[in-house]
Amino acid sequence: MKKESYHIIGVMSGTSLDGIDLAEINFKYSEGKWDFEIITAETVPYSVFWRNELKNAIQYSEVKLDRLDFKYTEKLCNEILNFIKKNNILEIDAICSHGHTIFHQPEKGFTYQIGNIPRIAKMLGHTVVCDFRKQDVELGGQGAPLVPIGDRMLFPEYDYCLNLGGFANCSFEKNGKRIAFDICPANIVLNKYAEKLGKDFDEDGDFARSGTIDDNLLRQLNSLKFYSENPPKSLGVEWVNKFIFPVLTASKLSEENILRTFTEHVAIQLANQFPEKASVLITGGGAYNSFLMERLKANTSVEIKIPQPEIVEFKEALVFGFLGVLKLRGENNCLASVTGAVRDHDSGKIFFP
Repeated sequence: MKKESYHIIGVMSGTSLDGIDLAEINFKYSEGKWDFEIITAETVPYSVFWRNELKNAIQYSEVKLDRLDFKYTEKLCNEILNFIKKNNILEIDAICSHGHTIFHQPEKGFTYQIGNIPRIAKMLGHTVVCDFRKQDVELGGQGAPLVPIGDRMLFPEYDYCLNLGGFANCSFEKNGKRIAFDICPANIVLNKYAEKLGKDFDEDGDFARSGTIDDNLLRQLNSLKFYSENPPKSLGVEWVNKFIFPVLTASKLSEENILRTFTEHVAIQLANQFPEKASVLITGGGAYNSFLMERLKANTSVEIKIPQPEIVEFKEALVFGFLGVLKLRGENNCLASVTGAVRDHDSGKIFFP
């Protein structure tokens, strides 16, 4: 289905559990280049019930997970259909959805995103492209990050693309290849400790700003083995539960001091990735954390570029929409240089209504 233009809805749910991102996008292909326009976009926040379900699903039995997958697919469909109706969206080429990651253990050859069952296309009445990670893991890859193909083809003017969501990850060109990897946990940790202080997230980093760095904790965090490993590499909730939260809990520090120390840890790990004067496009919720941005600037001399809000907030929905377009065209949307798979490939499944 190769055309010059595509009308797509991109759907993303990330580990920070802030909600379901929905974006109506037009993609146009001309003279070997892609352009895009985000027509309308919104985030549908998760209720307390859904945040708890998604947070605890990693401990569920197979039967309970199957039930959750079905319920979550219904929820996704309802939110997508509401979005279509509210914005009077017509003539959709496809709905391209990431689903929500429950397990990500590529070293064991396993990744699992709910909301990717064939029923989704029948419930929506539209072609759906989804389940983008599984094939890459089956081909020996990390199944993540998948956004770098979008970074290369939609944002080529920047030296680095940095996403600050539940995890921080970056991508860049090196010797003609796209390189990308997860850097460190970000909002998945910061949000948890903000919640302990009565907020969904640490707005502007104000809680962290009021705290004090604990040098011992900072050394422990910065010495974690993952940071010295070479890419391809990726992180999941399981890693955070095993290596981050126990260390933070054992420190017995106040929430403010943990947030201050962990924010510094994130800033240091980010700064370690970028050469001087590099231009870095920053997107994801963490781009709005002004204290984290201050600490990043204090630790490096990079040129920080924060784009317009619809790109900051909906870049991942945009790129998963783009991955779906490439899949529809039978073109590679997953790079072996990024994930470590045996070859570049067109990942994802196409379901028809």
